[in-house]
Amino acid sequence: MKLSRSKALFAILLVLIAGMAAAQQGRNALTPSDVEVMRDIEYGKGGDTPLMLDIVRPKTQPRDPMPVVVFIHGGGWQKGDKQSALGRLIPLVQKGYFGATINYRLTDIAPFPAQIEDCKCAIRWVRAHAKEYNLDADHIGVWGGSAGGHLVALLGTSGGAKSLEGKGGWQDQSSKVQAVADYFGPTDFAYWLEEAKKKGITMEQLEAQHAGGAITKLLGGKFSEKMDVAKQASPVTYIDKNDTPIFIGHGEKDQLVPLSQSQVFYDALTKAGVQATLHVVKGAGHGFRDPETDKMVADFFDKHLRGGKDGK
Repeated sequence: MKLSRSKALFAILLVLIAGMAAAQQGRNALTPSDVEVMRDIEYGKGGDTPLMLDIVRPKTQPRDPMPVVVFIHGGGWQKGDKQSALGRLIPLVQKGYFGATINYRLTDIAPFPAQIEDCKCAIRWVRAHAKEYNLDADHIGVWGGSAGGHLVALLGTSGGAKSLEGKGGWQDQSSKVQAVADYFGPTDFAYWLEEAKKKGITMEQLEAQHAGGAITKLLGGKFSEKMDVAKQASPVTYIDKNDTPIFIGHGEKDQLVPLSQSQVFYDALTKAGVQATLHVVKGAGHGFRDPETDKMVADFFDKHLRGGKDGK
């Protein structure tokens, strides 16, 4: 017997509602009972684009102000979303950190420096809201991988670069951070090109082989036409002895972002007298997930954001 049109529509509606409820339950199941997630909080404007972040914090608020870790997602500066990083922050939050994961303008909206302007705006937002959320504004760390690794490295070295601040909001606050964990992020675009040429790779091949021309989209044009932007976008450009401590993790067999990008960054940091650690994950490629390296990052943040306290 056939269902009437109204009954069929009602049945479809019930299925959709059940599916949405199941998805929500599944998402909630990933969040431990002692952790609270607050989603889609506007932290500023990127031109006309609202900029959003998610907060991850202990459900029971500690008495003392919390150190902060902001995670910045990857995706070749052209895709990705803040929600993908929540799992990275939860173990830190359970130790007493305040976590945030942010969206930023992707390259289909605007080329560089839009991405770093938005990241700096997020750090300024954290400082502007320190009292409201019980935060330690003097101890803010950042963590990111790939394109996110590039952006956190740039946050770590360009604290005094007014040309990268943008006008997203909270201009009375500083965007300087106190600890950086960079996973396999590009750090010196000119060196990358020079190294490729030595291997017989043309500029066009280099641009084409990386995530659908991700670097070209970031720079707003070809390498050959945007070398000045490439320099501006490179974290090595801004290194000086006052930079924050930086932890660098990179896979030994990374075929997307060469290990040499982290090596040249580490060498430049240590030459300038900056505290830096380079950890090479044996046999790992791009986008590795390695518990041992994540534990090293947690210890790194404890040392530089909590004075060695592990929260236990």
